[in-house]
Amino acid sequence: MFSSNKNKSRDRTSPEDDGTGEASRPLLEDHDVVFSIDDDDDEEPLTSSSKYPHSVRFQEDVQVIGLPLRSTAASREAEFELDSDEIDNEPEITSTPRAHMGSNVPLIVGLLDSSRQSLDSPLPLSDANVGDLDLEALAAKQTAGGGLFDSIANMANSILGAGIIGLPYAISQAGFFIGLLLLVVLCGVTDWTIRLIVVNAKLSGSHTYIDIMNHCFGSSGRAAVSFFQFSFAFGGMCAFGIIIGDTIPHVIRSLFPTLYKIPVLGLLTNRQFIIFLCTTCVSYPLSLYRDIHKLSRASGLALISMLVIVASVLVEGPQVPLILKGDPSVRFSFVNAGIFQAIGVISFAFVCHHNSLLIYGSLRTPTLDRFAQVTHVSTLISLVSCCTLAVSGYVVFTDKTQGNILNNFPSNNTLINLARFCFGLNMFTTLPLELFVCREVIEDYFFAHEGFNPQRHLFFTTTILFSSMSLAMITCDLGVMLEITGGVSATALAFIFPAACYLKLSNQSLPWHSRKRLPAFICVAFGVIVMTISLFLALEKSWTKKGEAKMCM
Repeated sequence: MFSSNKNKSRDRTSPEDDGTGEASRPLLEDHDVVFSIDDDDDEEPLTSSSKYPHSVRFQEDVQVIGLPLRSTAASREAEFELDSDEIDNEPEITSTPRAHMGSNVPLIVGLLDSSRQSLDSPLPLSDANVGDLDLEALAAKQTAGGGLFDSIANMANSILGAGIIGLPYAISQAGFFIGLLLLVVLCGVTDWTIRLIVVNAKLSGSHTYIDIMNHCFGSSGRAAVSFFQFSFAFGGMCAFGIIIGDTIPHVIRSLFPTLYKIPVLGLLTNRQFIIFLCTTCVSYPLSLYRDIHKLSRASGLALISMLVIVASVLVEGPQVPLILKGDPSVRFSFVNAGIFQAIGVISFAFVCHHNSLLIYGSLRTPTLDRFAQVTHVSTLISLVSCCTLAVSGYVVFTDKTQGNILNNFPSNNTLINLARFCFGLNMFTTLPLELFVCREVIEDYFFAHEGFNPQRHLFFTTTILFSSMSLAMITCDLGVMLEITGGVSATALAFIFPAACYLKLSNQSLPWHSRKRLPAFICVAFGVIVMTISLFLALEKSWTKKGEAKMCM
């Protein structure tokens, strides 16, 4: 019936040539070809060489848009994982065997937002319904994500969390000049290693921090980074809950001194009740979001609250009573004995590496250049804020500086009480950011090959959040939590793992002292030393009388 140019063996003969009419000739004669199509490739024509003659066969490989990954952040990241940092308006086309495609997955599924994939029915591909497709809506979904400002707000809010309030204490432990030097150096290292994680992701073709470590060091690396990511984020959640309990009730009691005497309203002055109320009514609903960029507006408000805290300490510090001020003779000390404790606290304040790929994936156009802008601006804002708070707090209280600088001020200071309220408010939005990480670690480690499950999402969100809330309700010891979490988990995530992965993925032919590899070697050695010493100091404080956990039952 049909034949290709390649398979024409002879022309049809006319009825006059063989004496028979066309109607009397068999339709297929002795040809085995049902039909075939010319292809640009030099492939063999589709013939009935199989055991089923005259069967119709189709090409096995089809051109489809790559399937989105399980989570929103990972899927947006995957679409640009091999990008050349140039904005491309066309989606990347990949070749996928038909046998690997799900039976209910449409060919244009790559245009859909993965966060809605499980809720939307497959797009109709019949001719009758193709005209009903809203191409503008599909294009809007393809460009879904946050802009530069949204990502800067999220990253800066992740950095300016609970750790900033302990930076004056870090200066007092390390000494004024060495403390400032550590702030600047560690901020620069943080900026470099955050971007290094994204570079590692591109070099390894991975989409998460866990996948990078798994690619470089196998199952042991995957287990190590999963443990430290979860422990750092979970420790941060506990610290944020403790801060909520230490700030909000204090503000309420200062505003309404006799409120505790009223039977029902008196619960608002109770530490445990406030932690439960704020966590359940504010942090829990925010934690149920799947896309991290949806917290950007709340993160912007939290940044404003943090600026209020910095301004309050800067203004009210010189006006505190003389009895509360520290010894002015040690104000400009060069170096003190608590350098490693200071490194632990500063590391906790700056580290947001566990959020880096989530923030990178939430960009509308995730490229290295755009992410570098986000990182530079976020770390610069954080450094200015941290130095302002650290110096203004330390020069006033010097040797009397506490782990929470707000506790150095009198309880009747109105502006400081406003700062306490803003600090507690900041924890409402920072806590969900850490829960995003905890949940993502569990999903990537245990359910990497499964799709999104709403029941599992709800279960882990609820379990993680209320577990950290329970620990925050029974302890007041914020200092031990910051030291252990910052000195051990933060150094591993921020200094050791990113540099070690880069050494594994970079050009192995280069010598270790080359310009590209030497900084990574130094970073790994620094992280190992700090983590080891910080761990011993934390264990010493836990097992001796130097530090005892304060229980608030």
